[in-house]
Amino acid sequence: MKKAVLLVMALVLTFTLAACGQSNNGGTNGAAANNGGQAAGGASELTGSILASGSSALQPLVDQASKKFMDQNPGVTIQVQGGGSGTGLAQITAGQVDIGNSDVFAEEKLDAAQAEGLVDHQVAVVAMSTVVNPDVAVDSLTKQQLVDIFSGKVKNWSEIGGNDQAIQIINRPASSGTRATFEKYALGMKAEDLQGSIQEDSSGTVRKLVGETPGAIGYLALSYLNDSVKAVQYEGVAATEENVANGTYPVWAYEHMYTKGEPNEVTKAFLDFMMSPEVQDSVVVEMGYIPAGKMQVKRDVEGNITK
Repeated sequence: MKKAVLLVMALVLTFTLAACGQSNNGGTNGAAANNGGQAAGGASELTGSILASGSSALQPLVDQASKKFMDQNPGVTIQVQGGGSGTGLAQITAGQVDIGNSDVFAEEKLDAAQAEGLVDHQVAVVAMSTVVNPDVAVDSLTKQQLVDIFSGKVKNWSEIGGNDQAIQIINRPASSGTRATFEKYALGMKAEDLQGSIQEDSSGTVRKLVGETPGAIGYLALSYLNDSVKAVQYEGVAATEENVANGTYPVWAYEHMYTKGEPNEVTKAFLDFMMSPEVQDSVVVEMGYIPAGKMQVKRDVEGNITK
């Protein structure tokens, strides 16, 4: 009888230990799964803020992309400000912003020591077009004609085949990357700050003034073009994506998003998003920019073109 009781107790003890072992193993596996889920969730949920400033030519693209990024990452806030490429480069150098947007290489605006500490993220290409008031009867201008206009030598459209109408220059300030690109690749010289010419910090304001001012001429990134102004060909070549990509149209620049050193996690995630197919294949194209990957030519800081 005692043997029978002992046998029963041994069996009960065996089943109890087995059950405890299964329970403990199950609890460990469950905890591992939960911890893994929390880690994954924590890694994917970005939080933080980004302040970008600079190029007004690049501003619409960064602004649109930032809205999409914030929709997908509600824990992140991004502010995008203009002010010109010079402002963006000065502020990123001083550590006042997370991203400095520029239409020009940092080396063109900063001294070597300042530029050396910046990391260049080229996110697109932008072309600049000469624009005139829609009533100006000129559809194409040569390099020399543009030089004559922006140096003050030619003051009336009738001197270059247009109507008898005074030319009104709408210029950008010296800090503008759009101006630097236009001067370097369209004029081959610095534009004169002529008496009577108008300077505006914003590309949007330039477009408004050219569209509303009789005889006006200025220059804009293609992303700003609309029916309120008339784009003028350069040496008979239109500023189209195809002509820019194959090197036929020369007035273009890379769109740079500079960081001071390597970016932090949140800023890096946004810069990676800027280069993603979601932005490059849709937003960049829809807004009048050219994806960097479509360029058939390359340009260095000196302006030299290579295939």
